Amino acid sequence: MGEQYVCKRMATRHGDIERIRSVVESVDAEEPLTAREILTLLEDHGIEYDSAHRVATVLGRHAETGAVEVIRDQPYRYRFPTANN
Repeated sequence: MGEQYVCKRMATRHGDIERIRSVVESVDAEEPLTAREILTLLEDHGIEYDSAHRVATVLGRHAETGAVEVIRDQPYRYRFPTANN
């Protein structure tokens, strides 16, 4: 039972990326944001995530599909591609 809980907890839900994208787009950030900055925005909008690491995991998994652009710098930054980018 414990293993099942861990697996479900670590799985990325499809709605996670839409929730994050919605909040980031609502603040109209001009610069790419760190996972920590995105976590703060989510918290400001009443959306709780375990950690910046969890946010980065969700974003990293969706980068493979092109839904998120990862800027591999120190620290990593994330941007959501739009028609203007």
